[in-house]
Amino acid sequence: MRQAMKLALVLSAGILPLAMSIAPAVQAQDMPAVKTPTAADYAALAKLPDWTGTWQPDWGGLFGRTPIAPPTLTPAAKKAQDDFNAAKARGENLQTAQANCTPPGMPGIMRQPYPIEFIYSPGRVTIAHETYSQVRRIYTDGRPQPQDPDPAYNGWSIGHWEGDTLVVETIGLDPATSLMEGIHPTEQTRIVERIRITQPDLMTIETAITDPTLFVGTYNLRNNYIRHRDWIIREYVCEQNNRDASDEQGKPSLNIDR
Repeated sequence: MRQAMKLALVLSAGILPLAMSIAPAVQAQDMPAVKTPTAADYAALAKLPDWTGTWQPDWGGLFGRTPIAPPTLTPAAKKAQDDFNAAKARGENLQTAQANCTPPGMPGIMRQPYPIEFIYSPGRVTIAHETYSQVRRIYTDGRPQPQDPDPAYNGWSIGHWEGDTLVVETIGLDPATSLMEGIHPTEQTRIVERIRITQPDLMTIETAITDPTLFVGTYNLRNNYIRHRDWIIREYVCEQNNRDASDEQGKPSLNIDR
């Protein structure tokens, strides 16, 4: 994150060349060089669990059939949430940045009511989201997490397989995103997902969020996805015909005339 701040200062000062300024920020992620995949690497993909098809979220789990137990907040986080709710009572914070087509980031991107699909490649699992046409890249080649990650909406994700379960750790979340209403991630936020098939054509994702500055203990989420082998991911252009945007205070600005 410090490297990102340095880059911002360089760009704001108008110092060129731009390419030379960007290169150190990329290198700062401590990402190893990707080796050229071999035939054996591609053959190994056939041994992974079958996650083909398109996976539709279980709407009942998203919209209240199974209420999520709220986490216990630290005093500082509780005050931040109270301030958020007080502004909401004044008519603010009624819409999120998503109303302006800003993607939700993690963990919200995994709880949207739109389908996802999984793409295997050597050393990586990619999740393609219909929502906002987003992708998550989960590296499974044994690399460690970057030591000083630049903030990203979906964070930096490293995974490994425990049998047929993909275990994913995500850090480096952008503080512009939200973990829940009124609560934003910090540099200490850590998300661990366990993704597995629990019944034929049913995937369960268990998510544990920890951050000692925000939560006392762990904030746990659980979501199911249903497989549809004959579905495809559709194009999602949020900006197209978006008439219900949000102003700077989170107030709706519905305009059906433009």
